[in-house]
Amino acid sequence: MKHLLFFVFSTLFISCSSQPAVQEVAHESEIITGARQMSRYMPLLSGKRVGVVANQTSLIGHTHLVDTLLANKINVVAVFAPEHGFRGDAGAGEHVADGKDPKTGIPVLSLYGKTKKPTPTMLTGIDLLIFDIQDVGARFYTYISTLHYVLEAAAENNLQVLVLDRPNPNGFYIDGPVREEKYTSFVGMHPIPIVHGLTIGELTQMIVGEYWLTANPVVTIIPCLGYTHDMRYSLPVRPSPNLPNDLSIALYPSLCWFEGTEVSVGRGTSLPFQVMGFPGCKAGSYTFTPEDIPGVATNPPYEHELCSGLDLRETNAQQANQLELSWLLKMYDAYPDKQHFFSSNGFFDKLCGTAELREMVVQGKSAEEIRASWLPEIEHYKTIRRKYLLYPDFE
Repeated sequence: MKHLLFFVFSTLFISCSSQPAVQEVAHESEIITGARQMSRYMPLLSGKRVGVVANQTSLIGHTHLVDTLLANKINVVAVFAPEHGFRGDAGAGEHVADGKDPKTGIPVLSLYGKTKKPTPTMLTGIDLLIFDIQDVGARFYTYISTLHYVLEAAAENNLQVLVLDRPNPNGFYIDGPVREEKYTSFVGMHPIPIVHGLTIGELTQMIVGEYWLTANPVVTIIPCLGYTHDMRYSLPVRPSPNLPNDLSIALYPSLCWFEGTEVSVGRGTSLPFQVMGFPGCKAGSYTFTPEDIPGVATNPPYEHELCSGLDLRETNAQQANQLELSWLLKMYDAYPDKQHFFSSNGFFDKLCGTAELREMVVQGKSAEEIRASWLPEIEHYKTIRRKYLLYPDFE
């Protein structure tokens, strides 16, 4: 494998202090993202043919990164779009097609659909790739899988990679089972916990440093300034159509695995990842009816059917620092046909990265017993993670 080389434009800190109280919500004005530090990376782009992996979160203030680069005479020759598309207007799982950006005329090449890894043809005429996408800190959020394939393709095609880092809004804790090798998929590319506690820049270092690629690229990372892992970060723009606010982002790690069950998590409503239930559910009195919402929720589960269940806005879940297992146990207990609660295609196990969680739920294990089952692997993961931190930690 090619030797790893990182140029990191910032002082690196690793804190070994005890876990402090989580700070108040931080906003973009208080943290300088990698993209905003233009003087540090513009010289790297001069004279280069640049490809940009970006979406609607790739902003410098209120201006898109691509528009900013063009205004500074950078030769952007292609944009690569992840799940939900370049402008973030495709629903979860919807095919993202190739095309042209109507504003700039630049070709937009899809990395979500038949092609998830940039091909040599797609990379022809490019010298350097920029990756600038806001993550939410959960293993099954597919932007980090796109990151993996971009890094690998860059190495195989002798391209440099520039990663512009952004804060992790769920970066203040680590929880969940570590993915087992047999459950490797696009919703679980790496042997990390569900809530991994890394920024995109830190995960890049781990992916390369742990040799999880077929070949390692030359990577330049521009870290954030003013960010620490004990912060709660409020995103200035929704990272995907069904994560519209801070609460949905906070709840997402504890709710996404329900998409491998018969439970709706509010897709097709105004409260995605903030409510949950199914028709006839006796676990709660809140009711909702999913409907098709173009670009947000196409053919959502239980479309046009009245569902009852839980309104999670009434919880203090946004202050939690661990996955909430009680909802999974409650929904399983309330579902009348337990044999069919989990999807038959094994998607729940893929999302969890293991079959053990499903098996323990079926066996009637408590939340405490389930959590204890993954703690040894988390402790091992934490020792690996510390090597790649760019920011003061919460521990």
